[in-house]
Parts: sequence; C-alpha cells; structure tokens
Amino acid sequence: MSSEFSGKVVLVTGAAAGIGMATAEAFAAAGARVIASDVDVENGQVVVQSITANGGDAVFIPCNVADAEQVQSLVKQIEADYGRLDCAFNNAGIEIERGKLADGDEAVFDRIMDVNVKGVWQCMRFEIPLMLKSGGGAIVNTASVAALGAAPKMSIYAASKHAVLGLTRSAAVEYGKQGIRVNAVCPAVIDTEMFRRAAAIEPRKAEFAAAMHPVGRIGKAEEIAAAVLYLCSAGAGFTTGIALPVDGGSTCI
Repeated sequence: MSSEFSGKVVLVTGAAAGIGMATAEAFAAAGARVIASDVDVENGQVVVQSITANGGDAVFIPCNVADAEQVQSLVKQIEADYGRLDCAFNNAGIEIERGKLADGDEAVFDRIMDVNVKGVWQCMRFEIPLMLKSGGGAIVNTASVAALGAAPKMSIYAASKHAVLGLTRSAAVEYGKQGIRVNAVCPAVIDTEMFRRAAAIEPRKAEFAAAMHPVGRIGKAEEIAAAVLYLCSAGAGFTTGIALPVDGGSTCI
C-alpha cells in the first residue's frame, strides 16, 4: 500500500460498482480513510468489506445524491466522525435513455438530470463548507467525453454532463482562492456494469466502442481511478477547473 493519501478523508459517491468502486479501492490502497456511498447498499457494503479485508480503511454510508436531506446527512456524519473532508469524488450517475432526442421521455429526462446534475450540485454545496473549515480540499466530478461534444441517442445524458462541466468550472473559480480545487474527469467508454448492460441490449455497441478509440479497446475503471487520484494529489496543486479526458484518444478524431 502507498501512503500518498495517508490520513486523508475521502468521499466517493457511486462507489458500489465500476469507476466508483475502483476509485474507492485506489484511494484506500494509497492510505486514505474512505467513505464509500451509493444507493446500492448491498454492493456498497461488499466493496467496503473487500477494502477492509485488504488492510484499507473504509466505511459505507448509503445516500441518494439527488435527495438534499440525504446528502446533508452524509456530510454531517463525515464531519461528526472525521472532523474534516479532504477529497470528494462525485461520481454517482446514470444513463438510462434509449433513442433519439425527439423520442425522449420527460420522466427519463428528469431522472437523469436529478442524479447527474442535481446530484453533483447537492454534493458540492454540502462538501465545500466542510472543506473550507479545514482550509481547502479537492473535488473531482465525473463528467464524460459526452460533455465535450455530441452523443447521438444519448442527448439527455450528454446535456447532463455538459452541465457537470459548468458546475465544475464555476466552483473552481469561486473557491480557488480559498484552497478548494474542482476538476472533472471525462471518461470515454469504460468496461463497467453500466456498459455491459447497454452492450447486452445492443450487442454491436461493444464492437463500435472498441473501434471508436484509437488505442483499439475500451477503458478500464482503474484507469479512471488513477486520473482521479492524480487530480486530488498534491502534484495537481496548480490544476483546477479542467475537464480531463481519459478516452483512449477518442476526442482526437
């Protein structure tokens, strides 16, 4: 285990699977005290049990990030238990739409925006005051390469991730002089359960996904985790307000 984040208190939302799970594990392996959160209690607890079995420091606190009371309660519990929050990875998100824009459903629109946009906003608005109490911190929000361009048949998701970049950049400017850095990570197609479900519905999606990346494959959750840890590290101390693509070169073409 590394000691790069030794003693640091780190919150990871959407930690029950995929990118969130890999990032919670990476922070714990680097010495952080990890608070893993998700609406999926069963799998979230499994992630924490795995981390602690491997010598890491982690607890699980369930939370629906679209619910202000639950997010406020989560951050209050972190303050009561740890007295501080050094890093936050606001990763909880969903992608549930099917079809083109004009085929969209208002309930789907509202659900995606609630989790992907309001969820990030709710987390930051409660995380930032706690970080300010201890002199600053680092926040990374999960956006997407869909936030950097178009995403056919994913227009609502793309709009939600464009909004995440707006929140990220605005907060970076607002709180930079107070010691809080805010960045976004923009994954391309990553081998997660979310992708596997989509590929099962539309099998050609897996072939297309691999072909769209110049490196010839889809990404790994651990590769996104490595980017998040960098953005939260002291080495990224002069980095704020950026949207970091981790995309196998897909935004180059």
